Amino acid sequence: MLSLLSLRTRIAGGTLTPQGALALVREAIAAREPEIGALVSLDANPAVPTAGPLAGIAFGVKDVIDTADLPTQMGSPIYAGWRPKADAPAVARLRALGGVALAKTTTTAFAFMDPTETRNPNAPGRTPGGSSAGSAAAVAAGMLPLALGTQTGGSVIRPAAFCGTVGVKPSFRLLPTVGMKCFSWSLDTLGLFAATVPDAAHALALLTDWPEIERAGDAVPRIGLLVPEFCAEPEPDGLDALHRAARSAEAAGAVLRQLALPPLYGQAFGLHGTIQDFEGIRALAWEYDHRRDALAPLLRDQLDAAGAIPAEAYDAARRVVRAARSGFRGVLAEAGLDVVLTLPAPGAAPQGYASTGDSRFNRLWTLLGLPCVSVPVPGDGPPLGVQAVAPFGEDARALAAARFVERALAR
Repeated sequence: MLSLLSLRTRIAGGTLTPQGALALVREAIAAREPEIGALVSLDANPAVPTAGPLAGIAFGVKDVIDTADLPTQMGSPIYAGWRPKADAPAVARLRALGGVALAKTTTTAFAFMDPTETRNPNAPGRTPGGSSAGSAAAVAAGMLPLALGTQTGGSVIRPAAFCGTVGVKPSFRLLPTVGMKCFSWSLDTLGLFAATVPDAAHALALLTDWPEIERAGDAVPRIGLLVPEFCAEPEPDGLDALHRAARSAEAAGAVLRQLALPPLYGQAFGLHGTIQDFEGIRALAWEYDHRRDALAPLLRDQLDAAGAIPAEAYDAARRVVRAARSGFRGVLAEAGLDVVLTLPAPGAAPQGYASTGDSRFNRLWTLLGLPCVSVPVPGDGPPLGVQAVAPFGEDARALAAARFVERALAR
């Protein structure tokens, strides 16, 4: 994979120019994109800044996020060729830092579950996941050092685990979702993909102008090992990856304890669909009312059913989730823990391309708005990963714990 920090070190040291860094990316795209299909469009002649902390660093943009100089097509024929007038703020920020918005990456239609044509670069014959399929696959294939994605259920963390790269879903609203096609205003979260945890931490620190995100130090984390009982039994390979990561972290000095969540969290988990779908039918009201037949089939069926959700059920779900959000920090504090280590998916990416996989190990954390980081777990088979989760606003803590696990696994 292309490492953002390695490229920046070479540029700063004078052994690589910003133009040379972009040329490396283009070579990688030419070599791998024909087999993977991670990109929707490519800027043939982008401006390459020579100044800024990301000068010459190419990044991909999930195709539900606006770009002024490339189409934003939502993975749907309804928006074929559509050209926004402005960049989304996150894209504008990366450009201001010197980054090059080189490509739009594939997305499932409106970031729902209908699969894309993208192929998994590290697990032939298996789904790359979704909905941020292209961003995860492009970074995992070494075609881009950085890519933006979005998560409403599990659309950053799960494809990162399936493709074998690092994915970060920050705390809710840490990154602006302005200029991003809305599916659920209570859940939609902008995230990113990178080759390593330090790469991801650096990118997030620059995006937010919050240097502390990558300055969490080397404190040994107190980790709660969690397999949520309300998520149903994970697959053996997923559980094995979690236990291998836990053993590695413990051998490196981490404090490790089993964690069980109070019943409130199982109740909240079961309400994700109520909130997502109640908001989804409203966020996509124009598309549903005027172009229903052009909607992808899984999305169309979901919206058909969503119209029957009463406002009372939505309000009741929000009250439960609000209580769970406010109480999570206390759950960890009472257990004497800093972070949770859990599964990012039931197991390896499913065979075939009919499904983007199961988001059940992601939904609760998205509901609670918590920072999550997916870390690959090395092995001989298809990619597997683990997920570090921290309290709301503790993105630096989540990244530091993920970095600790990443280093422990590398040993």
